[in-house]
Amino acid sequence: MSCPARNVVFLSQRVPHPPDRGDRISTHHILRHLRESGCRVRIGCLAEDDRDLQAIEELRGSVAEICAPRIDRRIRKILSLRGLLTGAPLTLPFFRHRGLQRTIARWMRDDPPDLVFMYSSSMGQYALPYVDVPRVMHFAELDSDKWRQYAAAGGAAARFVYGREARELLRFETRIAQEFDASLVVSAVEKELFERCIPSATATVVPNGVDVDHFSTAHGRDPDVAPREPHTLVFTGVMDYEPNVDGVLWFVEAVWPRIRTAHPDARFLIVGNRPVPKVQALDGRDGLVVTGWVDSTPPWFDRASVAIAPLRIARGLQNKVLEAMSMGLPVVATPCAAQGLGEVDRHTLIAVDGAQALGDAVLALFADREHREAVGARAAAFVREHFRWENMFERIDAVFGAAMAAHRPDRVTTG
Repeated sequence: MSCPARNVVFLSQRVPHPPDRGDRISTHHILRHLRESGCRVRIGCLAEDDRDLQAIEELRGSVAEICAPRIDRRIRKILSLRGLLTGAPLTLPFFRHRGLQRTIARWMRDDPPDLVFMYSSSMGQYALPYVDVPRVMHFAELDSDKWRQYAAAGGAAARFVYGREARELLRFETRIAQEFDASLVVSAVEKELFERCIPSATATVVPNGVDVDHFSTAHGRDPDVAPREPHTLVFTGVMDYEPNVDGVLWFVEAVWPRIRTAHPDARFLIVGNRPVPKVQALDGRDGLVVTGWVDSTPPWFDRASVAIAPLRIARGLQNKVLEAMSMGLPVVATPCAAQGLGEVDRHTLIAVDGAQALGDAVLALFADREHREAVGARAAAFVREHFRWENMFERIDAVFGAAMAAHRPDRVTTG
């Protein structure tokens, strides 16, 4: 099956290339599918750094047009405070850019697309005026619930600011879910949350996929690859993203000392771009390695014997978990990090709650090479059966086709 739309406007918060973080992994592969299906694609997104500018140039030859104005996150945080005066979510002015708005308006006026596809609710603000075109929103997960979790975990000031953002953003998410033609989420857990928070709308589950050819262990294929280090853990993820920062710092404080006591040679590889100062300060201490940006994560997975996903604030389907499993690693995850995969038996994914249980699970895997290799092999087989990108593209094409067939310009708005 190929994409039923021929002319697509594709909107995402970040440049959809390269696939080096959660949202960009999804947008990169969905964009690749549209291009390979023969779609004429125009991309609207926002650039944040020099690597984004390079990625934009790499995309130009493969799409009809790309508009990606550069933003400064520090300035954007100040601009987002306008929301306190208007009653709007702070997220919306952060991602609003007049130049991008003007370009989208030109696209809609001069050459209306068959479909507008948006990734992340904040991009919905750009498509609200265009009721004559089918619009599909990929929420991934409800961003408002992330802010609710931040509020619950913070102090009084955080509860006020984050709690307000959760409420206001949910109002906006409700509006676009009601007005747009289809809403996508990445797991059954997210669908249940979505339909409980927005009972007037429904969502379709389209999980993230995995590039199983890229995330495939070199062990057994390349004789020059060193054996896995028997007492080495790995975590991958962008290290200025609060759930990743919180999870890693908590694990280092609450679990890592016990592992190091049992295995003084133990190492913990923290692999990800933009480590915040608190994470960067861990590097070189007690077997901790903070890499910063790396060209490719598979070689780092292949150094470790166990992957860890100690997230305490998370929803959705965690790419870091899928990628580690695809690499043939046993994964020890909190229920929060594992829930997006649905029901997975404990011989394929080890989901445990609390510092004691995480430590027990890691130490048990360190102690039994045969067991950890068996869990890793089952994990890789599970991902290849259920989470190939090709399977997800079929679901997305079906959603696009249904949205185009059922599009109603007179959908009721909520303001």
